[in-house]
Amino acid sequence: MHAGILLLELGAVLLGLGVLGALALRGGISPIPLYLIAGLAFGTGGILPLATSEEFIEVGAELGVIMLLLTLGLEYNADELVTSLRGNLRGGLVDLVLNAAPGAIAALLLGWGPVAAVAMAGVTYATSSGITAKVLSDLGWIGNRETPVVLSLLVFEDLTMALYLPILTAVLAGASLLSGAVTVGIALATVSVVLVFALRYGRLIERFVASPNSEVLLLKVVGLALLVAGIAQQLQVSAAVGAFLVGIALSGELAEGARALLEPLRDLFAAVFFVFFGLQTDPKAILPVAGLAALLALVSMITKLVTGAYAARRAGIAKAGQARAGIALIPRGEFNIVIAGLAVAAGVHPDLGPLAAAYVLILAAFGPLAARLVQPLITAIARRT
Repeated sequence: MHAGILLLELGAVLLGLGVLGALALRGGISPIPLYLIAGLAFGTGGILPLATSEEFIEVGAELGVIMLLLTLGLEYNADELVTSLRGNLRGGLVDLVLNAAPGAIAALLLGWGPVAAVAMAGVTYATSSGITAKVLSDLGWIGNRETPVVLSLLVFEDLTMALYLPILTAVLAGASLLSGAVTVGIALATVSVVLVFALRYGRLIERFVASPNSEVLLLKVVGLALLVAGIAQQLQVSAAVGAFLVGIALSGELAEGARALLEPLRDLFAAVFFVFFGLQTDPKAILPVAGLAALLALVSMITKLVTGAYAARRAGIAKAGQARAGIALIPRGEFNIVIAGLAVAAGVHPDLGPLAAAYVLILAAFGPLAARLVQPLITAIARRT
C-alpha cells in the first residue's frame, strides 16, 4: 500500500465528508444520507473508486459502530433501563411486531428465503437513536411529555438488538439448531451478566474509569469499550452490543464527561462507517429496487406512526404528543445499516444491500424533514385539544 496515495484518498474522503456535513447542517437534515451517497460515489461502480484505502476505512467503520453504541449506552444507566422496560413493555412489543413484519414479509414475498427474512426484519424494525435524538433536540421536543415514551421505546429496541444480533449471526453462519441455541444462550448469558454487574457493581467500574484528566478518562473509556467489544465478539455476541453495555455501566457526571469527550471521535468514525456501507453497494444496483424501497419506507412510516401513537396514548398523552412520538420514531440509520452489512457480508442476497441502502436513505432524510414540515400542524392540533 503506497502511503502517499493512502493519505491522499483518506484526506479527500474526510474533507468531502466535512463539506457534506456542512451542507446537511445548512439544510437542516441528517448528514447520514449524504455520507451514504459519498460511499456510493467512492465504491465499485461509483464516480471515483478508491484504490488503496478501503481496508483502512473498513477498520474505521468497525470503530464507528462501537463508538455509536458506546455513546448511546452512556445516555442511560442500568436502573433507568430496567424501569423504562417495565413501564413500556407492551409498547415495545407492539413496536417489534408492527415494524419487523414489513421487512420479513417483503423478503418472503420476493422469494429471498427465511434467512433474508430474519435480516430484513431487523432492517425495518430499529429506529435510528442518533437521528431521533437530534430531531428531539433541534425541534425543542426534549422537555415534552411524550419524549420519555420515545426514549423508552428506543431502549427496548436497543436491548432487543442485543438479543437479535447474535441470533442473526448464527442464522447467517448457517449454524445448526443446537449450535444456534448455544450461540443465543451465550449471548443471553453475556448480556445478563453485564447488566447485573452494571446494576450491582457499576460504582466499581466508575471508580476504575474515573480520572480528573480528560486524556486518561478518554483512554480508559475507549480501551474498556474495545476490550469488552472484543470479548463479546469472541463469545459470538455483537461487538457493538458489548460497547453499548459498557456505556450503560457508566452513569452520572462520569458518563456526561465521557460523552463530551467521545462525541468528536464518534462523529468521525460514524461518518466513515456510513461511507464504508456505501462502498459495498453498487449504485447501479439501487435503481432496480428504488420503487420497492420507497414502498417499504412508506409502510414503515405508517407502522412507526401507529407505534408512537399507541405508546403515547397509553401514557395519557394528547393527540399532538402522539403525533410527535410517531414522527420521532421514523428515521432509520445505524442499526439498520449494521444488520444489512452483516447480511451482505454473508452473501444472503445480492439485492438486500441495495434495498437496505435505498430504504435508509429515504427514511434518514425524510424523518427529520417530516418532523420540521408537520411541526406547524402539530402545534395547531395542540391548540385545539
